[in-house]
Amino acid sequence: KATVYLSDPSGKNDVKGEVTFTKHDDYILVTGSVSGLGEGKHGFHIHSFGHIAPGCTGAGAHFNPHNKTHGGPQDKSRHVGDLGNIEADSSGVATVDIRDSVIDLEGEHNIIGRAVVVHAGEDDLGKGGNEESLKTGNAGGRLACGVIGLL
Repeated sequence: KATVYLSDPSGKNDVKGEVTFTKHDDYILVTGSVSGLGEGKHGFHIHSFGHIAPGCTGAGAHFNPHNKTHGGPQDKSRHVGDLGNIEADSSGVATVDIRDSVIDLEGEHNIIGRAVVVHAGEDDLGKGGNEESLKTGNAGGRLACGVIGLL
């Protein structure tokens, strides 16, 4: 089991949250909540590095050990860190409930020590029809982040 505490290291917004990663036989269950968001969908990704300053940019690009293009969680071609979107309600709270069979808490797809980043905009899941879509899903700026640690 692992967890991440999310916040904006630059202090420019009030986005914060806690997300837990629980290992099951053939998937990782990702659960928790994030508050302080604008209503709607926000890209939710695991990035390569556990360095979150300044403004989450130290986290680098999406965790992508196989050099694939960006995609949605169900796509065959995706970054390991592509977990899609979380959706905030009118009060700015997003409930996280994701089952993913690509990330892991050990081995080649180990996410421990890497950063989770919540983005300002919706992840187009690599279907945006431009080069940036195939890298980032056009999800925009980085609102909050944190480093995944073992519980």
